[in-house]
Amino acid sequence: MSNPYQSLMKAGWVTLGLLTGLALLVIVLHELQIVNAWQLPLQPVLAFLSCGSMACFITAGMMKRTPVTVSSSPRPYRWRRRLLYFSIFLLISINASTYLAAYALTHVRGPGQWGIGLPKPTHIRTPEERGLSYTTHRLPIDSSGWLEVWHIPADEASSKGTVVLFPGNRSTKDRQLIGPAQSFSKLGYDSLLVDYQGVGGSSGYTTTVGMREAKDVVVAVDALPSLKLPPPVIVYGVSMGSAAILNAIATQNLQPDAVIIELPFARFIDAVRSRLRHHQIPPFPLAELLVFWGGVQHGVNGFSHNPVEFARAIQCPTLVMQGQQDPWTTVAEVKTLFQQITAPKQLVIASDGGHHQLIGIDRALWETNLSHFLQSINADRES
Repeated sequence: MSNPYQSLMKAGWVTLGLLTGLALLVIVLHELQIVNAWQLPLQPVLAFLSCGSMACFITAGMMKRTPVTVSSSPRPYRWRRRLLYFSIFLLISINASTYLAAYALTHVRGPGQWGIGLPKPTHIRTPEERGLSYTTHRLPIDSSGWLEVWHIPADEASSKGTVVLFPGNRSTKDRQLIGPAQSFSKLGYDSLLVDYQGVGGSSGYTTTVGMREAKDVVVAVDALPSLKLPPPVIVYGVSMGSAAILNAIATQNLQPDAVIIELPFARFIDAVRSRLRHHQIPPFPLAELLVFWGGVQHGVNGFSHNPVEFARAIQCPTLVMQGQQDPWTTVAEVKTLFQQITAPKQLVIASDGGHHQLIGIDRALWETNLSHFLQSINADRES
């Protein structure tokens, strides 16, 4: 019969050897230019192997230090020890799995890349299919990063202003923004459709559900003068786009002239919990671990990513639109967010709407509320 201590030590050394060997192999292949190490999903694999080796060594160490005594009732003692080992194993397994899940949910793969994460969302249509003329621009972020944007001009000869549009999580400007931009164009506004980093034509392979994307919002708005797009500046966001806009207003000093948000979530942790419940997965403690490990991987704090708190910083007219049947965010949560806004505001609840843009459910209702809101902005500016 094998010694459990020796078996665990062997497993730990084997796992550690795999970790070291994999690291050396990748370094060699990268130096020989056979593979690009930066495009491989090394972080979760290395973390998994590291956790595995540590788990083996820690458990083996505890077994070795456990005193062997003669007891008249060894069975209860044996069960306590097994329960301890099982608890340690369960703790490490849950953390390792949620670490990998958080990685997969916040990373995408480019064409030809393999590893953890969904393929990077790409464009499947252009504004031309809606009869809209457009131009493509790249907005530099740093020496290697950029945001790809589409400019759709206003139908009218004299533009009434510019609307900057931001999509939801893992969506692109062609999937969620062309329809709204068409309406804005008819109403006399220029539109700038934005791909966040990690989607569409923009650089990058990660998403942080509106946290780092807040800086993308600022980059896009700051580029309007260089693109010669006129004020007033209106920002429009869908779901995660709403969160990114509110985050930018609260933490990046973004000061638009008006805000339009659809399907916002109130607190990020609650948004994660609702999705786990929808898939019949117990939200505690998985939601907390997903948010924690995602934050560790990207250097952000998901527990403080709360649009319901960011909304207090809004100082301009705001239109909020929400679906009554949204499975992710309740109407009560959206109303709580709405109450935090101290600036002039309007709330539209679509009785038949779920977590879908109102324009796709009832375009007439969407355009009516949009037109009234924009008219009120113009009236306030002229008065």
